[in-house]
Amino acid sequence: MNTADSRVELSLDLATTSALGPTLRARALERLDGKLVKGVLTVTASEQRSQLQNREAAMTRMADILAEAIAPPPKKRRPTRVSRGADERRLAEKHRRAEIKRLRRPDDD
Repeated sequence: MNTADSRVELSLDLATTSALGPTLRARALERLDGKLVKGVLTVTASEQRSQLQNREAAMTRMADILAEAIAPPPKKRRPTRVSRGADERRLAEKHRRAEIKRLRRPDDD
């Protein structure tokens, strides 16, 4: 199938765009470093036979990539500890299982 006529290529120059503020632009440039060619993000779509559908697919893909790139970094995980009661219950269950298994063993008298 010849899809050359319906193929869409969408490009955005992240290095010079005014659509993003300086902080978001820097974050996007850093996170998309492997996908950029000279600061330009290019997305292509050729799955559909219709150029309009390919254009919409390319725009959606571009929006998804940018949204993921400019998302704020995740919050730092605050380490937590297991409560004393939970730890005691875990150990009690371990001892109970060990006792059950010990009682299953044959006597070696």
